[in-house]
Amino acid sequence: MIALAALPVILATLLIGARGVATLRSTSDFLVASRRISPTLNAAAVSGEYLSAASFLGVAGLVVKNGVGALWYPVGFTAGYLLMLVLVAAPMRRTGALTVPDFAEARLGSPRLRRFSALVVLVIAGLYLVPQFTAAGQVLTVVGGTPYWVGVVVAGASVAITLALGGMRAATYVQAFQFVLKLVLFIVPAVWLLLAVGADTRREALHPAEYSRFPAATEVQFRLDTRLEVREPITVLADGVPRTLGPGEHVAPEDGRWIFPAGGRMPEIRGVALPGSEPWQRPLLDNGSGHPLLATWSVLVATALGTMGLPHVIVRFHTNPDGRAARRTAAITVGLLGTFYLFPAVYGLLGGILLPELYLSGATDTAVVALPSRVDGGVAGTVFTALLTAGAFAAFLATSLGLVLALAGAVAHDLLPGGLRRLRVSAIVAAAVVVPLALLAVRIDVGAVVTSAFAVAASTFCPLLVLGIWWRRLTPRGAFVGMTVGLLSSAGVMGTSLLLRPEPGLTALLLGQPALWSVPLAFLTMILVSLADDAPPGAESTMLRLHLDETRTP
Repeated sequence: MIALAALPVILATLLIGARGVATLRSTSDFLVASRRISPTLNAAAVSGEYLSAASFLGVAGLVVKNGVGALWYPVGFTAGYLLMLVLVAAPMRRTGALTVPDFAEARLGSPRLRRFSALVVLVIAGLYLVPQFTAAGQVLTVVGGTPYWVGVVVAGASVAITLALGGMRAATYVQAFQFVLKLVLFIVPAVWLLLAVGADTRREALHPAEYSRFPAATEVQFRLDTRLEVREPITVLADGVPRTLGPGEHVAPEDGRWIFPAGGRMPEIRGVALPGSEPWQRPLLDNGSGHPLLATWSVLVATALGTMGLPHVIVRFHTNPDGRAARRTAAITVGLLGTFYLFPAVYGLLGGILLPELYLSGATDTAVVALPSRVDGGVAGTVFTALLTAGAFAAFLATSLGLVLALAGAVAHDLLPGGLRRLRVSAIVAAAVVVPLALLAVRIDVGAVVTSAFAVAASTFCPLLVLGIWWRRLTPRGAFVGMTVGLLSSAGVMGTSLLLRPEPGLTALLLGQPALWSVPLAFLTMILVSLADDAPPGAESTMLRLHLDETRTP
């Protein structure tokens, strides 16, 4: 029954999409809503699009899993818009481009660079989109017991139909509506939770003690093979069979269902601090690497600089009437995001003391929607679980709309240029391709995979945009080689890390979170290769067009 809470959100999305049919007549209508979106509406839409599953569920889940240091993620997410405001927003709008690959060709005159940029869009959007559909399936499974595939398919179908009907204009109104909805449905349950748990729990959340023993018999379903460190003997019911675990290391198998007894000491996951422990409370990210400062800086570089390179975010500034409006959009967005990001900490800190079994299972992404029923098993818990489910589904749909739009633009505008019909078909095909990928990715860590998309964006499009906008000596070959190096040193290295699965430590950190070195490497490569080439012709006039305020009259 709770799963039906997502139904009004889905119906509203489809109805708003249907209203966009009458205004959808051209490629410009589909991709940038004919550049007629006001700054306030656009900022609400940008915020709705940007506050994805990683924001609504992932940040709170990361706090449960990694401790208070995970709150650096929203800092990086919001800081990215400050950098966008200063460096990118207005000049990007003045190019007249419809997509990031469009900008690459307009700035450097290279069709080959445009095609390569379109391929990078596919990589970034794919890494970002799969977790959105995955989270939709996971949430409906947790709160309503529906099969995992139902949430994935419903999310994919809703997004594809909305975009095919109304394009960017429909997406804008849907995302603005869903931002307001998410803000209300995230804040109201948070206030209720703080009041419902009582003063003692609130104090414990602010000054947590290590969660060392199970207060009641607790069932844990392990998503993956999990290496546990047992400190004292404990007898568990492993898939219905009693099993005594002595001190030392044990492996809980994938899909295993273990019931831990009340009073039993909680085992630790190797390399991951227990909720409430001293490492968990440190204001830095560690993830078992042993190098928390490096890990924190790597996440900040990926999230802040990656924001400037996200194709579905960049295209939003092309929907404004002019560069000044684009800058106002970025400024308003910073305020809206800052308001929203006050609240993931509430869910994460409460989840750390009320739902520590999620630490063992790895299902920390579901902490937000699991909290109300843990605090109140009655009607109130059910109602607030339904509200959070609706808000979570709004987050999946809003972000997915922008990502599928970016995919459709990369395919039907940059790789295989066509008209409005091809764009509409491409949106449906893109969603149809991502849905099976999400069905196979049921056990992924939503927050971690989304962060990898930021790392790729920071290592590829961020150098292209910053140097392309502010350095006239950038050449097509420099941009191409630099983006190639950035792609290989981010996506390629992270893929290698998944295959090798290195032991926690410095090597695992540098491979799994490469932004700290891959971004400077991409910038340096672009600069050195460009300096070895002749200055591109027409760079001066192009730079003037990027930086001359088009609202001034002679």
